[in-house]
Amino acid sequence: MAGLTLAGQGWMNNLIVYMIGEYNVKSIDAAQIWNVVNGCVTMFPILGAIIADSFLGCFSVIWISSLISLLGIVLLVLSATLDSLRPPPCDNGSNLCIPPSKLQFAVVYLGMTFATIGAAGTRFTLGTMGADQFNNPKHQGSFFNWFISTLYISSAISSTVIVYVEDNVSWGLGFGLCAVANVVGLAVFMFGSRFYHHVRPQGSPFTGLARVVVAAIRKRKILLSLKSEDDYHRAHDEEATVVASTPTTTFKFLNRAALKTEGDIGPDGSITNLWKLCTLRQVEDLKTLIKLFPLWSTGIFLSTPLAIQSSLATLQALTMDRHLGPHFKIPPGSMLVFIMVSAPLTIILLDQFLYPAWQKITGQFPPPLQRIGIGHVLCVLSMAVSAVVEFRRLKTAQDVSNSIVPMSVFWLVPQLALAGIGEAFHFPGNTALFYQEFPAALKSTATAMVAMFIGIAYYLSTALVGVVRRVTGWLPNDINQGRMDHVYWVLFVVGVVNFGYYLVCAWLYKYQGQENVADQSSTSNK
Repeated sequence: MAGLTLAGQGWMNNLIVYMIGEYNVKSIDAAQIWNVVNGCVTMFPILGAIIADSFLGCFSVIWISSLISLLGIVLLVLSATLDSLRPPPCDNGSNLCIPPSKLQFAVVYLGMTFATIGAAGTRFTLGTMGADQFNNPKHQGSFFNWFISTLYISSAISSTVIVYVEDNVSWGLGFGLCAVANVVGLAVFMFGSRFYHHVRPQGSPFTGLARVVVAAIRKRKILLSLKSEDDYHRAHDEEATVVASTPTTTFKFLNRAALKTEGDIGPDGSITNLWKLCTLRQVEDLKTLIKLFPLWSTGIFLSTPLAIQSSLATLQALTMDRHLGPHFKIPPGSMLVFIMVSAPLTIILLDQFLYPAWQKITGQFPPPLQRIGIGHVLCVLSMAVSAVVEFRRLKTAQDVSNSIVPMSVFWLVPQLALAGIGEAFHFPGNTALFYQEFPAALKSTATAMVAMFIGIAYYLSTALVGVVRRVTGWLPNDINQGRMDHVYWVLFVVGVVNFGYYLVCAWLYKYQGQENVADQSSTSNK
């Protein structure tokens, strides 16, 4: 995880600067490209998870994706080292800049595509495979904390060391370090293969879920009120895994899918038509996903402001005083390191001190919904701080004619640190929630669900920024002439409304794995 994150974040974190400085792309357009790439990196893991759960298993998906990532990074190395693959350099903001040719764009975009697919295929599939090595929910929850800490710490290193090399030595060497990290990470992963517990894929569980919907529709006219437990179909291995002998009362319409009617069962006891009769387990699995959907959807509007904040913070840093001492200048792409440092430090503090203290006082480990709610509040506060800091930056910019505002880039630290602390609560909380609550056949998909709503948020942030640019004058290419503070206040309002929606969803939700939560608490108290 550390090696592959160094590789992926090493080129992604500085992508805005690379596109502006080396490919003559306008600033807001570069931010939009960055949002799309990050959206893909966080959206595609759901595809990797589905392939892992249904066909290849986590191990195969991880090593294949690692090779694809390496191929993409090698193309980026070529784009950075061969002059023929880049347009002639020009001054930033000049109207005489020559845009890249179709071939030049094709190479850099192809490299980003392969590297994005590779990073997406490994990121959360590694998390699932790691959690599969443990049986105790408490140990799995602790693993996710350390897993996400590794993600952030590696991102922090890439945002400082590798980004510094890219900005001050050469882009080719910086991307080359990414390729080396990719190779090392893949080698270490393959070396440990004989020690892993491998979970075999059981075929696509999504087909079974689709059958539930079809079967329920086909039997929509059948009454349920007088049916007993013997009228519902179970698989042979379901007796021990399904506690309830009849379907739950929620979403009663779906119960018809497991209702046995004449001709559904053959003489040998097998189902004659899989699209007309499903097992009780399949029905309850689909209900679980439906119940989780509202909570999952709150993550989209939690992550959208954070995605916009990350891209705009890089543009802000480009216009601010980035000197640290007389000789060192902080790369603008390195400012996101304050998110990546504050998040793992907070996770370590929570995992080692605050959560154990909470458990001693209350008798139970803090449930995921509480942790996610705290994350919502902190991320909303981060938007308010961003708006205040940007208002001050714009006011300072009005008093000078230079494009660089005489205001330290460290003014951006509080908002980024708040965002990182918020992610330390909601990111592991969401991951643990979905892994705990999702059906057993969808564990890889469960961890990727967090990536999925983050990916949607990046796409949504790209669309939202595009709408703001068309409707208002808040985000011109020269942000000193805009009103980015208004954008942050809009994001603050979005966050407040979404938090209210989250509170309603969390209040209505009942843990499906409540027994596991109780077991986790009792085990850790012994």
